[in-house]
Amino acid sequence: QVQLVESGGGLVQAGGSLRLSCAASGRSFSYNAMGWFRQAPGKEREFVAFIRRDGVTTDYKDSVKGRFTISRDNARNTVYLQMDSLKPEDTAVYYCAARTRGGTNFDAVNPRAYDYWGQGTQVTVAS
Repeated sequence: QVQLVESGGGLVQAGGSLRLSCAASGRSFSYNAMGWFRQAPGKEREFVAFIRRDGVTTDYKDSVKGRFTISRDNARNTVYLQMDSLKPEDTAVYYCAARTRGGTNFDAVNPRAYDYWGQGTQVTVAS
């Protein structure tokens, strides 16, 4: 049974930072890709960032480029999302996702490309 558990959310003032963690368990941490998504009240879930198994190939939502950094530690079976210069519009529930299917040609921004999801962690940015 694969489990993804997010942590690190909370309340922060605009301009502040948070570091989200996603701990994976249940199988070898050799997921093809890991992603972070977020969902604000009344809105659809949206892509934030993803990282391939190589730990080098990444991509980000345009509005978070230069402020957020995704990374992974395979030894700890954990993926991180460092969020700096936070804005009120970053307020949402943040979800970690894992893709176990093979292949490199997939749409990383599409939630359907991922096979497992965490329960989410709330991030609130006060103005």
